[in-house]
Amino acid sequence: MMFAPFEVEQTLRMFSEQNLDVRTITMGINLLDCADGDPRKAADRVYAKVVRSAEKLREVGDRIEAELGVPIINRRIAVTPIAMVVGAADAGANGGSNANANGGPAGTSTSVPMLFARTLERAAREVGVDFLGGFSALVHRGITPAEASVIAAIPEAVAETTKVCASLNVATSRSGINMDAVLLAAGAVKGAAELTGDQGGLGAGRIVVFANAPEDNPFMAGAFHGPGNPDTVVHVGVSGPGVVQRAIEEYPDAPLDVLAEVIKKMSFKITRLGQLVVDMAAERLGVERGIVDLSLAPTPAVGDSVARILESMGLEMVGAPGSTAALALLNNAVKKGGLMASSRVGGLSGSFLPVSEDEGMARAAEMGVLTIEKLEAMTAICSVGLDMIAVPGDTSVETLAGVIADEMAIGVMNNKTTAARIIPVPGKGVGEWVEFGGLLGRAPIMAVNGTSCADFVRRGGTIPPPVTGFRN
Repeated sequence: MMFAPFEVEQTLRMFSEQNLDVRTITMGINLLDCADGDPRKAADRVYAKVVRSAEKLREVGDRIEAELGVPIINRRIAVTPIAMVVGAADAGANGGSNANANGGPAGTSTSVPMLFARTLERAAREVGVDFLGGFSALVHRGITPAEASVIAAIPEAVAETTKVCASLNVATSRSGINMDAVLLAAGAVKGAAELTGDQGGLGAGRIVVFANAPEDNPFMAGAFHGPGNPDTVVHVGVSGPGVVQRAIEEYPDAPLDVLAEVIKKMSFKITRLGQLVVDMAAERLGVERGIVDLSLAPTPAVGDSVARILESMGLEMVGAPGSTAALALLNNAVKKGGLMASSRVGGLSGSFLPVSEDEGMARAAEMGVLTIEKLEAMTAICSVGLDMIAVPGDTSVETLAGVIADEMAIGVMNNKTTAARIIPVPGKGVGEWVEFGGLLGRAPIMAVNGTSCADFVRRGGTIPPPVTGFRN
């Protein structure tokens, strides 16, 4: 892929002045061939395969960064949902703790999943990656004993490790919403926050609950290596909210259809960069070439905010009337531009709205302009859903389950990926702030409607899928 001299100069300005970066190079690794009836043998195979496959990932990323002058923020690994590997092992081996304390079914052993959590953490440290995703279970149709044990282990796993990330797919547009899984997921979130109370409940920030989870997502905390992928593959996530904002600001009086074209053209350029990086990384690592995920993923840095993009279109503050429409314009144009630039656009690709990671979102939440209910409406458009939202620590498991179920319904009924990453911050109440640090930023504690939904979420069962072939 060749770049004209003016494109090189323009791209360099994007890096130096507008916070453009390659957010992640993520290697996907299939662990199904590591399964064994003996959990310890399986864990040894997992460690060996992850280290063997990813031993050069950091080195290759560093070299590409140096050669292209491109900031590559994270090197990550995504593995097969670990419940699939646990399923072939003796889930009750060596005893285990009662899961009532951490949100799982009573009497469910967590010993085998924790063996794998520690193994994945050790492997991630050995190869020097920033995060490893895939402590996951796909439970949209039902929950096997192995999956129950993984869910029960999630709080302990994220509390004991620093790199391992967990996710649960609890709903799809074909299967509906598994409400039993939603309630267990809420319990896992609550348990993880309580076990990491000294960190502001940050353990819950490494748990994502999905509807229609993609198999090729390179972004954490929800990345996992879906069974439809090659044995090993590399994906790239590129992000550039600041670039898009600057482009819009050059057209202060343009009509919205013109802004859409401006965003589309800029997304095309950003995606071309991602395609170049994924091609180079795949060749040098000797693995399959994966997707480019063009997601406008913000950081706490000023000038790197999705909220500010929407405000540059004419909103006084994100959350104002018109915010959902502005986000629709943005997401649609980003996707169209990316699809023109690469035949392998995938993952989430669109706009993220994480409150703690976006200084504009956090400010609007602090001012009361952006509420959880408004965010929920905007997630019908955005790529991820309710993301990095801090709520009071005394929020009940049932209320968390209700919020998660509402978000899952948006994904299921609109046939789109959506998710919830909610952090009930122990000891904090509405209006206080929590500091997470680094890329995770800081967030005000947002109010949650406390009207009880307990009787509804505890009914369990399945919310059936929509009728296909009809549009409301």
